[in-house]
Amino acid sequence: MRETPEELEQLQALLDTSLSRSTSHLRSIFTERTMTAERLTRVLTGMCTLAVSTVTAKGEPRISGADGHFLHGRWHFGTARGAAKAGHLAARPAASVAHMRGEDLGVFTHGTVETLNPQGGAPAADWPYLLAYFKDFYGPDLFDWDNEVVYYRLHPHWMTVYAPDVAKLTEASGRSH
Repeated sequence: MRETPEELEQLQALLDTSLSRSTSHLRSIFTERTMTAERLTRVLTGMCTLAVSTVTAKGEPRISGADGHFLHGRWHFGTARGAAKAGHLAARPAASVAHMRGEDLGVFTHGTVETLNPQGGAPAADWPYLLAYFKDFYGPDLFDWDNEVVYYRLHPHWMTVYAPDVAKLTEASGRSH
């Protein structure tokens, strides 16, 4: 868990607000089957496979996979600079991501991406910290980190969590560390 108390507060407020603004159908499924921000950050450690949804210039949806890392209450993910999703996000930064673990966990997020390491532009202020994290996770020589990959942070405006058995998830995450 890398989140500060303030980040946990913000994440909890987002989760609460998102659920309260959801349809009655979604609330009927999720309200008693969710988890707190603190528990969520304890479960979403390491690499989490994401389904990332973008939109083409014609308004057609596209979905693809990406390695996701939940850091400081936000999803971070990368792709090749020449990937279709990189082009979509450069032109239209709205995105949705989902992380699911069978029927045990679903984390659904809508927001806008920030490019962390734009080619030819100034990187995000925390890019050196994030780059060190990614190099530690993947190895320093896996990519040409400056030219081959682009990383994003999703700034969510809506996020919900489906977790019918929180104890099962938190026990599993406690054993894996």
